[in-house]
Amino acid sequence: MKVILLQEVKGQGGEGDVIEVARGYAVNYLLPKKLAVEATPGALKQLEARRGNIAKRELKRTTDANTLLAAMQGKKVFVGAKVGEEGQLFGSVTTAAIADAINEQIGVNIDKKQVDVRKSIKTAGEHQVPVVIYRDIKALVDIVVVDEKTLAEQLAAAAAPAVEAAVEAAE
Repeated sequence: MKVILLQEVKGQGGEGDVIEVARGYAVNYLLPKKLAVEATPGALKQLEARRGNIAKRELKRTTDANTLLAAMQGKKVFVGAKVGEEGQLFGSVTTAAIADAINEQIGVNIDKKQVDVRKSIKTAGEHQVPVVIYRDIKALVDIVVVDEKTLAEQLAAAAAPAVEAAVEAAE
């Protein structure tokens, strides 16, 4: 069954793409969730009229994604975890913890679904993690897993000069 995607569907395509999918997938998932419409002659005509707007939105999304890529690429982010002897973690570092650390330390708003950890991080130290920003645009972020106590001390030491500068400016 041919459908026109109304928004990005992972693994299928982007907004405005005309794709062939199984009838059950279209009828039971894409159409009820308003992710696609059936590719009728009338809908295809409307799509041609909207192509310019779709291209503008796509350009804006890729521009924004490249801006985020420049802000994130090659940055180090510190994540705190309970570390046992010999650098082994009690559990593992979650994608949510990595996303929160990136949001706090780099100031970039990303979702945990964008963090692409293939193999769970179970040791302290430095790990490279890809973050999917938009479609094929991925940033490699260096995640440094340290003990929670050490991280708290590092963040307090880094915040101390900023606090002192704010107090001096207020006086």
